[in-house]
Amino acid sequence: MKIRSAVVVSAAFLLAACGGGGQIGDSGSGNSAANKKLVLIPGITAEPFYISMQCGFEEAAKAAGYEFDTQAPAKFDAAQQTPIVTGVLASKPAAVLIAPTDDKAMAGPMKQLKDAGIKVVEVDTKLQDTSIGVSSISSNNEQGGKLAAETLNKLAAGKSGSVLVLNTKAGTSTTDARAKGFEEAVKAFPNLKYIGQQYTDNEPATAASKVTATLAANPDLIGVFATNLNTGEGAATGLRNAGKTGTVNLVGFDASPNQVKDLQAGTVQALIAQDPATIGKQGVEQALAAIDGKENKRNIETDLVAITKDDASANSKYFYKQSC
Repeated sequence: MKIRSAVVVSAAFLLAACGGGGQIGDSGSGNSAANKKLVLIPGITAEPFYISMQCGFEEAAKAAGYEFDTQAPAKFDAAQQTPIVTGVLASKPAAVLIAPTDDKAMAGPMKQLKDAGIKVVEVDTKLQDTSIGVSSISSNNEQGGKLAAETLNKLAAGKSGSVLVLNTKAGTSTTDARAKGFEEAVKAFPNLKYIGQQYTDNEPATAASKVTATLAANPDLIGVFATNLNTGEGAATGLRNAGKTGTVNLVGFDASPNQVKDLQAGTVQALIAQDPATIGKQGVEQALAAIDGKENKRNIETDLVAITKDDASANSKYFYKQSC
């Protein structure tokens, strides 16, 4: 996730990298049969994971004959996402797909969408309050953390040492679940000494410095699990700067173009990749079901896969996009 300083939200700025389809109008109600408008509100703009999700969203919306628009904050932050939700509320689309940037703070703004008759579908992240969204679609993030621990154990090949988890921000449902899954699974491997998780505020530079400090305090560091794109890129930088590339195994989460390059170059030893395009497509399917008064599936989990340099080509369909 690319973090930028807070900015004044404008309609032009809020369009994500792939662009949108039909312009959101300002008439009609969320539950009107004539309302053919869908909006996607990702967690942050210009990030390959969310761009890939947007591509799946646009494809499915277009196939269903719906207009579509994407509006995203410059930073993965509730303070920046809230005014976007407020603006979308005023335009009254039929449904909103949203990746809430905080599992508590975004409950109020999202409830306003629901109360206005707009169907709400959570994609990628979700609220603690399960009464607002008609469906939540995401990867099985605890499973992803478990897969990361199993992968680090394989990479260690019996060698003993400390392992670190780099998380983003407390209160981010996806990355917290990944860290939890890792912590539980690593207990099965006595050669791996879990030294806890550290938060990076989703800043690559912070992730790099955390790795440097951990290496100084734990010279036996054998592995790092980075729970998302930015922490993975930052951790790779920290290991590179310390001359520990390959010596300390790095397992990242997500498969952005930069991370794939790092995997192929040997800077990263494995990636736990999601399927964001499918999340976007299934989000549209659940939104349309709600609009049509059909039954929704409350929780949907999509596949993850562990990718190493050796099997990267065979798993290229999981690589994230930079444009649709």
